[in-house]
Amino acid sequence: MTARPETGRPLVVAVVGPTATGKSDLGLHLAEELGGEVVNADASQLYRGMDIGTAKLPVAERRGIPHHQLDVLEVTQEASVAAYQQAARADIAAIQQRGAHPVVVGGSGLYVRAALDVLDIPPTDPAVRARLEGEADVVGAEAMYERLRDVDPVAAQAIERRNVRRVVRALEVVELTGRPFSATMPRREHLQPTVTLGLRLDRGVLDERIARRVARMWEDGLLDEVRDLERRGLREGRTASRALGYAQALAELDGTLSRDEAQEQTTAMTRRFARRQESWFTPDPRISWLDATDPELVPRAVALVRAAIGDNGGHG
Repeated sequence: MTARPETGRPLVVAVVGPTATGKSDLGLHLAEELGGEVVNADASQLYRGMDIGTAKLPVAERRGIPHHQLDVLEVTQEASVAAYQQAARADIAAIQQRGAHPVVVGGSGLYVRAALDVLDIPPTDPAVRARLEGEADVVGAEAMYERLRDVDPVAAQAIERRNVRRVVRALEVVELTGRPFSATMPRREHLQPTVTLGLRLDRGVLDERIARRVARMWEDGLLDEVRDLERRGLREGRTASRALGYAQALAELDGTLSRDEAQEQTTAMTRRFARRQESWFTPDPRISWLDATDPELVPRAVALVRAAIGDNGGHG
């Protein structure tokens, strides 16, 4: 399940999977049972004030367990995997120095891997990016994809040809580093001993959970939350304003979507997002999968982690 540790550091624990499977609750239980602290790996929960639409665990429900990488960005700031990687790894190291287990919880696949895996994040240059995006607007997605296939066929094979954003990013990296983008693509190698638990649900059950969650977001006051965030610059934030639920709530406030349409669109897009999360996490052989509806979920999860701790020299 995990490699032998080279140090006496407490084992890193991760809880991953699609949205609405109960990752936050399981992460909290594990931190409480094992003596740990939670490190968020959900990109939208990095934002201050984005609470209802991200299902962020309220402070009063965290049982005194420290949570890191929550509420660290203003909605006007752009989330960055590179910045997150640096901050999350610093949190993990500090938690281990306190003798506790870091419990990394989230469904943003690249953020999880940035925290846990050997992953070299290549540089970016806004001017180069803007030029390539401009070229893509002129010549089209297909021509840009063919250009990438010429310079980095391995990366092209891994990128969907209509995904202009990723094609442009790959070309940007090739131009800036002189190396193929594929050389920086993540590989499944943990930075240090880690046990990863994944939560899964029957697709029909997951779809129903997502629909209920979206309806509850509106009932709990998402529009009021978005009105407040709007005053704090939400519309100017490139990342935050596009978050699921928030973009639709803004459209409802603008009158371009009705409430029913906003909820239906949020539900449909969240279901598609959950499918992408499944596609990201399912092929990873390092993940031990658990049924999110199992009444014995918490004891099973704790047992898996304790077994991993035993395998790793008993530190825990």
